[in-house]
Amino acid sequence: MADPVAWHLSGDYFENCSCSLLCPCLMSAAPPLTAQPTEGFCNVPLLFHIETGRYGDVALDGLNAAVMLHAPGVMAEGDWSIAAYVDQRADDQQTEAMAAIFTGAAGGPMAAFTPLISTNLGVRKAAITFRIDGKTRSAEVADILHMSVDPLPTMHPSGEMWVNIGHPVSPDRMALAVGAAGNTYNDHGMHWDNSGKNGLYASISWSNQA
Repeated sequence: MADPVAWHLSGDYFENCSCSLLCPCLMSAAPPLTAQPTEGFCNVPLLFHIETGRYGDVALDGLNAAVMLHAPGVMAEGDWSIAAYVDQRADDQQTEAMAAIFTGAAGGPMAAFTPLISTNLGVRKAAITFRIDGKTRSAEVADILHMSVDPLPTMHPSGEMWVNIGHPVSPDRMALAVGAAGNTYNDHGMHWDNSGKNGLYASISWSNQA
């Protein structure tokens, strides 16, 4: 069996799930993922910008990706659905590499989710924008998604609350955030509105190497 392709990337990420603040799947009296989501289900878009990255010999610098996860109940019970979107600027090799990374097929942080996924809705190329304006993170997938989060208000002079919650995307450092009005996703027969709901953001540094 051939050795897996070595890859690494660094950049930025944010998410805006359907739970009220704060998400009990990550912060509750029960172990992580075992608590009931506040709405009884979890709809969560994860948005990514790759500042620098390489999958084998394939450069991934400057590209964006989006992953949509739906859990119908307690997240630890699985039966998740996943849909992924890759920047339309990516060539065929970059598309294949990003699809492998962001669905977990190539190992790395997203592989933590794969045992919980039962329905793969596929990978689609799309026009994806990702912006950081001060402490605001926003992203769009053309005609499909609009998402924006701001830091959860705090008296700390930094204007941000950074926590260590063990989230696979960024286990040691994650900012608590809240979704803006008009945060919606429409595709694959799913229609989400996560306005005013729980958010997170962080810089990321990933690889599939120990």
